[in-house]
Amino acid sequence: MRRAITIWVWAAFAAGHASAAQATFDPQQNAWTLTNGRIDASFALSSAGLFSLQSIADTQSGDLWMAPSGQVSTPLRFQLSGQFYDESRQYSLSDQYTQALPNGIRQFIVLQDIQGSVLVTLALDLYDNQPVLRHSVTVRNLLPYTVFASSADMLPWTFADFGRRYSALRVNQWSVEGLPEDFEQYQVALDTAGTPLEINSGAHADHCGWVALRDQTGRGLFAGWEFDGRAKTAIIQNAAAGQIAFSSSILGLDHPVDPGKDLAIPSGFIGLFHGDFDEAGYRTQRFVEAVLAKAPPNPSAFPYVAWDSWVYEDNIDEATLRQNASLAASEGVELFVLDLGWARNIGDWYADPAKFPSGLGALSDFVHSLGMKFGLHFALTEADPDSPVLQANPDWTSTEQDGYHDALSLCLSNQPTRDWLIQQGIRMIDDYHVDWILQDGENMVKECTKSTHTHNPLDSNYSNAVDGLNAVVSAIQAARPNVMWENCEDGGNMMTFNMVKSYVTSITNDASGSLGSRRAAFGATYPFPPRYAERYMPPSDGLTDYATHSYRFGGNWAIMTALPNLNPDQLGYLKQEIAEYKSERAGISTGKVFHIQAPGANATDVIESYDPTGDNALAVITRAAANGPQYTFRPLGLNPDQRYTVFFEIDPSVYSLPGTQLMTNGVRVQLPLPYSSEVVHIQHQ
Repeated sequence: MRRAITIWVWAAFAAGHASAAQATFDPQQNAWTLTNGRIDASFALSSAGLFSLQSIADTQSGDLWMAPSGQVSTPLRFQLSGQFYDESRQYSLSDQYTQALPNGIRQFIVLQDIQGSVLVTLALDLYDNQPVLRHSVTVRNLLPYTVFASSADMLPWTFADFGRRYSALRVNQWSVEGLPEDFEQYQVALDTAGTPLEINSGAHADHCGWVALRDQTGRGLFAGWEFDGRAKTAIIQNAAAGQIAFSSSILGLDHPVDPGKDLAIPSGFIGLFHGDFDEAGYRTQRFVEAVLAKAPPNPSAFPYVAWDSWVYEDNIDEATLRQNASLAASEGVELFVLDLGWARNIGDWYADPAKFPSGLGALSDFVHSLGMKFGLHFALTEADPDSPVLQANPDWTSTEQDGYHDALSLCLSNQPTRDWLIQQGIRMIDDYHVDWILQDGENMVKECTKSTHTHNPLDSNYSNAVDGLNAVVSAIQAARPNVMWENCEDGGNMMTFNMVKSYVTSITNDASGSLGSRRAAFGATYPFPPRYAERYMPPSDGLTDYATHSYRFGGNWAIMTALPNLNPDQLGYLKQEIAEYKSERAGISTGKVFHIQAPGANATDVIESYDPTGDNALAVITRAAANGPQYTFRPLGLNPDQRYTVFFEIDPSVYSLPGTQLMTNGVRVQLPLPYSSEVVHIQHQ
C-alpha cells in the first residue's frame, strides 16, 4: 500500500497543484491524501488495522519524508491505565469526514480499537499555501470505569533517515535561575547511534517549544507542540534502523478520563522547508501568523511603543502617572501600562485608594483622552498571604511556592480558585477600563499535589496548564474579547505555540539592557514571529543610538524611563526614535529574518529582515566592544538582478547597487566607536 500511495503523491507533484487545501479518501484502500499546493501528506489504515503515515512530500522542492521501510509511523501514541496505544495497536474505521476551515481543510479520521476500549478522533489540518501538517488527537473512554492517561505524545512521528547525517537547532527560553539563559541557540549534529537531542519546554522550563533539523542537502523539517506545561521532546536518529524518531511527552501526566468522556491531547505540527535554519524559522513564523497567533487589532500599527511604570517600581501615585502619561502621549507612545504596585496587594485586585485618590478608572479615562491604550499588570497565579482571598481560602495555594514578591502561588486547576479568578479578571477590566493585560508572575503552571483540590493530585502539570491557566485566560478573553494580553513570567519563560493563541506578544528577557535585548530578539525570532520578542528598556540604558537601536527589532518596545526627568533635547531625540520604530515595525514583522551575526559582549551583531512582497530589507548592526571602525554588511535574500537604493539612519551616504553586488561584496557600515550602531535600509528601485 505504501508504494501505491507514494506513486500517487509523486504523480500529483509532477502534475502540479492548486493552492487551496484539499483532502481525498479512497474507501477501497482506506487511504487518505491531503494536499494544498505546498505539501502532500498520505495516511492509510492497513488490512491488519494499523494506522500510519505513508509520506509527506514538498511539492515545490521535491523533498520527501516517509515512514521507514517495513515500519509503521503513526500519529497515535498514548497510554491509558497501563494499556499502550501506539504503532502496534489495531483499529477499525468508525467514521471519516472533512470540515472546511477559513483557510484550509480538516480531515477527521475516527478509529475504534479492536478491543472496544477507546474511540480515537484524529484531526489532520492543512492550510492554504502553508508547508505544515497540524494534528490533534481526542480519545474517548468506552470502558465502564475511569481510566488514567499516563502518557501522551504530541509529536509521535518516525521517518526514514535515507542514510544521511542531520543537524538540529533548538533555542533556549529566558531564565535567571540555575544556569542563566537568554534565547541562546544550540545547533548540533544528531548522533547516529541514538543519543537523543532533548528539548525541555513549557512554563519554567529551559527551551522554546520548537525544533528544526536538516540534512546536508538542505532537506529540512521543523516541529512545534501546543502545550504550556512542561514537556520533554526528543529526536533520536538510529542509523542502524534507518530512522529518525520524534516524541514530545507531557511530563507527570495522570489525567482521569471518566466513562464516555474525552482526553484532549494538545496539538502538534510538523512543517517542511528546504534551505538553512533561517528558512525553517520563516516558514514557522508565517504558519504561526496565518493559523495560530492571536491577531492584534491593527497589524500595520503593531507592535506598540509602550511606557511601563516599573521605572518607579511599586512607588507610583496618580500625580506622577498623569505627568508621565501627558509626556508619553506627546512622544508618540501608544500603550501606557501600570506595572506591579497599582493594586492594594497581589491577589487583591482593587486599586490602592491611597495611590489613586481620584480612582484608577479616572486615570484610565485620562490616558484614553490622550489617545493611548491603558494596561494593567495582573499576576494571576499569585496572592499575598494577607490578601482577602487567602485569608478566606488558605487552602487555595499550590504545593509549589515560587516566591513572587513574597506572594504565595495559587492552584488554578482547583475549580473554586479558577472561578474566583475569572470573576476578578472580568471585574478588573470593567472597573478600570482596561485595554491591555500584562500577565506576570513566576511560573504560570504550578505544581500542586493537594488532595483537597478538584484536580487529580498526581496530574498537576496537565491540569494546571489546560484546566488552570488556559481555562482562566480563555474564559476572561471570551467575556472581554477586545482586551489584548501580553505573556510574561519575570521574562519569556513560557515560549510555546499554545501561548501565541492567547497573547499578542511575549516578553523575552526582563529589562536586561541593550545587549540582552539583542540576544533575546536574535534567538526568539527563529521559532517565533518578531512581535513575540518584546523587550523592556530600563533607564540604565540611557538614550543613545546604541541603546534605542537595540530595541528596534522585535515586539513591543516598552520604555521604562521617568519622562519628567528628561530635558527637551532628550525628549526630542526619543520622539524621533519612536517615529523611526513605528515606520519600520510592519516591515520587520512580516519579513524573513536573517540571523547574520549573533550578539556578544565583544562582537558586532547583525540581524536583517527582508520583505519579499516589497523586495525591501532592513538591518540593525550593532558594535559592542568589538573592533571597528567599519563593518562590511552583506545582506541576504535580495534579487540578484534588481538594483537597490541603500541608505542609513546615521551615515548620510546613499548608494545605488545591484543585488548581486550587495550580497557578494557588501556595503561598508560606519561604526566608529565601541557601543555604536547603524540601521541600514535597502529599498527596491
